[in-house]
Amino acid sequence: MKKIAVLQSNYIPWKGYFDIIGMVDEFILYDEVQYTTNDWRNRNRIKTPSGPVWLTIPVLHNRRFGQRIDEARVSDRRWPKKHCQSLLTYYSKAPFFKVLFPSLEAVYASCADEERLSAINRAFLQWVCDALGMVTRIRSSLDYPSDGDRNERLVALCKLAGAGAYLSGPAARQYLDVAMFRENSIAVRWMDYSGYPEYPQLHGPVFRHDVTVLDLLFNVGPEAAWRYIKSPRPDAKRDRVAV
Repeated sequence: MKKIAVLQSNYIPWKGYFDIIGMVDEFILYDEVQYTTNDWRNRNRIKTPSGPVWLTIPVLHNRRFGQRIDEARVSDRRWPKKHCQSLLTYYSKAPFFKVLFPSLEAVYASCADEERLSAINRAFLQWVCDALGMVTRIRSSLDYPSDGDRNERLVALCKLAGAGAYLSGPAARQYLDVAMFRENSIAVRWMDYSGYPEYPQLHGPVFRHDVTVLDLLFNVGPEAAWRYIKSPRPDAKRDRVAV
């Protein structure tokens, strides 16, 4: 049974986001919905000696109500250099920083002239998936044109993608019409974010789960990272990868 997940793109999100990606056969980026400010779409946290600090991609404030995520545009092209400098400052002493940073820095460089937030987020999502060896197919909801309200659209995405199961984050319990999915022979599964083990982490004794997945990768490396996330490690069939 094919399983999919549908989420808005985030900027280098935390490990739980990648667990959802790793637990499904196809991951659909749903950026045709309203862009929300002060959210995870254009920012995430890193850990520093003085506590968590935000890395934020500056986005133009469109006065038009209902600006979509895929319509959001970068307002200052200098952000990649600033973010790279922050990562150098706070993670250069992490055990796997020197191994991973050159390829990550190349992604930052490639995004310097990119104005679309969705495209930037997708580039970094793919980099993390490649670093972890995740083979889940990543697509856009625009690849599956349909209409309807939120629940009807999600059901349509599942049917168009040929999925028999839908994995959802726990926050969607507030609005997801499980009965509608059941009526369309689609099983709903819920992601559980509890019980993550701690890993060796820089900058003080207080452990932080609520930081970008880069913290995990820099501190323990891609191989050991699988000990600290929940999704099953993929097999060696790399030819399944598609973007």
